[in-house]
Amino acid sequence: MNCGINSYQSLKKWKDEQILNLRLDAYALNELHDCVMKTVFKIALERMNGEKLPSWKFVWFLTGSGGRMEQGFLSDQDHGLVYETEDPEAATYFLKLGKEIADGLETVGYPYCEGNVMSSNPIWCQPLGKWKEQISDWMKEESWQTLRNLHIFYDSRVLAGEKEYIGELKSLIHNRIKNNSNLLSRLMETSMHIKNAIGPVGQLLPEEKGTHQGELDLKYTAFIPYVNAVRLLAIKEGIFETSTIARLEKLQDIKGYDAGMDRCKNNFATLLKWRLLSYKQTDTYNDTHFLQIKSLTKRERNELKRILKDGKNLHQFVIRTIEKGAV
Repeated sequence: MNCGINSYQSLKKWKDEQILNLRLDAYALNELHDCVMKTVFKIALERMNGEKLPSWKFVWFLTGSGGRMEQGFLSDQDHGLVYETEDPEAATYFLKLGKEIADGLETVGYPYCEGNVMSSNPIWCQPLGKWKEQISDWMKEESWQTLRNLHIFYDSRVLAGEKEYIGELKSLIHNRIKNNSNLLSRLMETSMHIKNAIGPVGQLLPEEKGTHQGELDLKYTAFIPYVNAVRLLAIKEGIFETSTIARLEKLQDIKGYDAGMDRCKNNFATLLKWRLLSYKQTDTYNDTHFLQIKSLTKRERNELKRILKDGKNLHQFVIRTIEKGAV
């Protein structure tokens, strides 16, 4: 897929024209997002006030749903930069580039990240050596925020530059956890939460009030629980793939994980499909996370209940697996 466009405004127009043709194909939709974001990066490099292209090696990565290739029609931005040298000139250049990228993505239709996980933030734009120090500090501190940062970083996927930098940093996380299983337990404590969506007699529990009354919050009842549980297993096993489905496929090849992983993979693919099919052009970013229960057939409602129950079972499996290794 080649956009061949050299301005943010033209790119937004092209993206908006193309995107609704991809209602039935989550993979193709994410390929489109990749194409758009790579083009934003290319334009950002060219817009650096005529400055020469950097001679330093670097990598620009996505994280969040973009890193996992799980974006819907609307998505905010989550990204960062790693560069090779601690030269002050490099720091100034890449922070400036990071701001240009963030502004460009916003212009094209990707809202700024509310948590400021963007290349314009010095925390997410650092030389490789400082990144190693920062990740080590995150693992030592074990606060809610630093552990959240580790979760976020582990979903990093390279869009431009030196892939080995990200692999090196993920290896640092995995190797530290191999020697400190309690750290994995702490990561689990900060991420294994499920918003209940099934009542005591097996009924679906939609939102009771507000603009989404009668709708089910797919993000926090289904998507995030699957994503978080599978990411924990990926960190434990040193799996560097980022998409939930690719991680599940890798886990299937590891002894002790085969049972249930294929079913979870199919469940997650179904969730991705439902999110695309329920999208309306009037939706805001937050609207895309809700499913209108009345629009589902009886068979689909039963399937949704099963997917939600399987998600809880997956969480229990992850808890048992990680607790076995804790000391």
